Amino acid sequence: MKLFAGNSNEALSLDIANYLNTGLGRCDVRRFADQEIFVELKENVRGEDVFIIQSTSYPANDNLMELLILIDAARRASARRITAVLPYFGYARQDRKPGPRTPISAKLVANLIVEAGADRVLTLDLHATQIQGFFDIPTDNLFAIPEMSKDVGARYDTENLMVVSPDVGGVVRARALANRVTAPLAIVDKRRDKPGESKVMNVIGEVTDRDCILVDDIIDSGGTLCNAAEALLDQGATSVAAYITHGVLSGEAVNRISNSKLTELVITDSIEITASVQQTKNIRVLSIAALIGEAIRRTSLEESVSSLFD
Repeated sequence: MKLFAGNSNEALSLDIANYLNTGLGRCDVRRFADQEIFVELKENVRGEDVFIIQSTSYPANDNLMELLILIDAARRASARRITAVLPYFGYARQDRKPGPRTPISAKLVANLIVEAGADRVLTLDLHATQIQGFFDIPTDNLFAIPEMSKDVGARYDTENLMVVSPDVGGVVRARALANRVTAPLAIVDKRRDKPGESKVMNVIGEVTDRDCILVDDIIDSGGTLCNAAEALLDQGATSVAAYITHGVLSGEAVNRISNSKLTELVITDSIEITASVQQTKNIRVLSIAALIGEAIRRTSLEESVSSLFD
């Protein structure tokens, strides 16, 4: 087994390698003067089980091209099997046609990864689980909920806890956490007029005098989360925190979270943690290096990955 990584999230890649008691394979990923990407693997991978770690987060197109070229380089170097490890799968929110003459970009990206030469995909908390079907190769979709439930159990009194989905579409994810921490479930009903903007309409469930935990897969602009927190507090909640897998946090999101009524936002390190995130007092990072590392180990040894969530 050999691990290689692009430039998207070096810290996470090193933590995964440390969990596996190995090092990252030597490779050169750089830019020509015109910003074309050049890749050279500095180690022999012939007949090896190769894992390429790369989140396709901002800058999404650059990181995606790095991933595709790394896969192609490993394929042309006669790697026995190539697994694309995507802690964050970009373009996942474009998983259907919301209107006429619009693309399904998640399927396009899946096709690119397959055509580049990947034999397997390992990812975390896809925006929609059916995206697994976009790949014509085996795809393992890991879940951060087990790691989150351990953290919630260690920090909260579960007898006074309420798990909340910030929208109807995230109910399955929120219910999974609620079941693990033995807490009731509430739902925030919202309406979104255009991407990046939402308005809370109603809270379904009794949240009065409860410590509420919002659960979702992605936080981008932060507007939905902040609006949901205000709605819950208006309904009598004692406090509101949030557990989100992928901290995209674009634009003014970090400032919005810092000035919000959220007591705490917990995100994983699936996307590289920026300096502004590290300096924000009410944002905390939960490492998923052990989860991904264990999934890589089991994949390499042909062991069950799904048993990680039993």
